[in-house]
Amino acid sequence: MRFHVPRGQMRSCWGATPVFVDIDPVTFNIDPRRLADALRAVSSGNADDHPLPQGARTSLKPKTVIAVDLFGMPADYPAINRIAADFGAVVIEDAAQSFGAELKGRKAGALAEVGCTSFFPAKPLGCYGDGGMCFTDDPQLAAVMDSLRVHGKGTDKYDNVRVGINGRMDTLQAAIVLSKFSIFPEEVVLRQEVAQRYHQLLAGLEGLTTPIVPTGYLSVWAQYSVLAASEDHRKRLQEGLKQAGIPTAVYYPKPLHLQTAFARLGYKEGDFPHSEDASRRIFSLPMHPYLNSDDQEKIASALKNLTK
Repeated sequence: MRFHVPRGQMRSCWGATPVFVDIDPVTFNIDPRRLADALRAVSSGNADDHPLPQGARTSLKPKTVIAVDLFGMPADYPAINRIAADFGAVVIEDAAQSFGAELKGRKAGALAEVGCTSFFPAKPLGCYGDGGMCFTDDPQLAAVMDSLRVHGKGTDKYDNVRVGINGRMDTLQAAIVLSKFSIFPEEVVLRQEVAQRYHQLLAGLEGLTTPIVPTGYLSVWAQYSVLAASEDHRKRLQEGLKQAGIPTAVYYPKPLHLQTAFARLGYKEGDFPHSEDASRRIFSLPMHPYLNSDDQEKIASALKNLTK
């Protein structure tokens, strides 16, 4: 939902200023058309067609596009990569929720120059703590990333050639992920079956919009997220489901541009209307590979009773 540009005012600790981009209201991923608007606005310093950070109209240069694969489905990387290339920007795929997904036969994590994923327990392939991985087919970039994860090491671990981090994955967590990976392909198939049952059970339910997967995409269904008719409607549905013993979650109740951490950028409500609208109406139903049909029918029945 964002891309980073270096220098200028309001720099992060990494020397970059975030310029946010609105979502596609159907897929919830970054909208390539709005990305193009944002890159043009940054390059020209003209905020008439796209909101820019306060005081940053003449000091920024596009460098990196970070696209987030939300809820398990890859963003539109053919379009994103093409647009970014026109402005000389590198694309990073945030595949934390889409590991195992596909776009036109290519796996998530391999859809941009750099891919990264998370093995946090709630992710499609999770360990029992914290962990993650980065992907690239550029040997030089891979060497830099390897250095960064171990304090910025050079050829010797005590020769630090850059400022890095302590980003090594714990051996135990790596062993857990390797073991779980053996059944992961089967779990991806099971997730498709669970999602398809939801589609069938919730089809035509008044005031509820179920997720759409465009042709050529395979979602790994990190979450099954639906849209209520309004914020009040969402609240009523969640409360009713809770009384029926069915958990739900709102993962992103406040868009990034309205987060306190980014207040200094000067964004305001209304700058990214699709993100704001989704944050008010979206909520996620129980979703995992082993969710059985009886439980899903109970969830659907409860929702139908609440929408009568």
